[in-house]
Amino acid sequence: MPRVRIGAARHQRHKRLLKRAKGFVGGRSKLYKTAHETLLRAGVNRFSGRKEKKRDYRALWITRLSAAAASRGLRYSQLIAGLAKANITLNRKSLSEIAIADPAAFDAIVSKVRAALGVAAPQEGG
Repeated sequence: MPRVRIGAARHQRHKRLLKRAKGFVGGRSKLYKTAHETLLRAGVNRFSGRKEKKRDYRALWITRLSAAAASRGLRYSQLIAGLAKANITLNRKSLSEIAIADPAAFDAIVSKVRAALGVAAPQEGG
């Protein structure tokens, strides 16, 4: 049986990996072994980064809603509980967009929440 020579296949495999490592600093983009290790670690960070992005955006929407609710005399927890009681099924992302882009519509939502909770509107003036 003839001996199998792997030269061309190995060269292509290494080239493909080093192409993915382009832009890394120093040996991380030039040396196969360090580039391979770096790419493995980068893949882990890519995966966890996609999960973190979802958490970060949810936190941003909650912060926006908390500020919008506070300016209308409600706490965030009251707003969410009132939405559930009033059967309003808007998610936090769309609610925060409404609060920014269309304050009048958000006021209407807040008034429905107040009615569902039985909470009186805050007094104007002081």
